[in-house]
Amino acid sequence: MKLKIPPILVTFLFALFMYLLAEYLPVGYFEFFGRYYLMYLLCFLAFLIGIVSLFQFFRAKTSIDPLAPAKVSRLVTSGLYQYSRNPMYLALLLLLLAWGLYLGNAFNTLLAAGFVFYMNTFQIIPEEEVLTNKFGKEFLKYCVMVRRWF
Repeated sequence: MKLKIPPILVTFLFALFMYLLAEYLPVGYFEFFGRYYLMYLLCFLAFLIGIVSLFQFFRAKTSIDPLAPAKVSRLVTSGLYQYSRNPMYLALLLLLLAWGLYLGNAFNTLLAAGFVFYMNTFQIIPEEEVLTNKFGKEFLKYCVMVRRWF
C-alpha cells in the first residue's frame, strides 16, 4: 500500500476541509426545499450500507482491516458486494455528501470528488493489487462484473 492512513481518518480530514471551505469561502452557498430530508436520507443509506457490508465480512469470517488487505481470507461477492466492490467506502462517501448538504456550500462537491480520487489512488487500487495477487482470475472476473463504487 502506498499510504497507511485509515479510511475513516481520511473521511474525517475531508469533512474538516469541507467545513473550513464552507466557513471561509464567501461564495457557493445554496439552499433548496428538501435539503435536510436529502441529507437525512444519505445518512440513513450510509449507515445501512456500512452496517450491512461490515456484517457480510463478519459472516464470511474475513478481515475488515483496510491497512492490511493481505489478511483477507475469503472473497465476498454476494449481497451488497454484487453491486459495489467497495460499499464500505461508498458509505463514507455518502456521509461526506450528507455533510456537504448540511454545510450548504456547492464547492464541497469538489472535495467529495477529491475524496473519491484519493480513495481510488491510495486505498482501492493498492487493495485491488493485493486481492489480484491473492485470488487471481476469480477476483479479476469479479472486477469485470461489479463496478468499483456504485
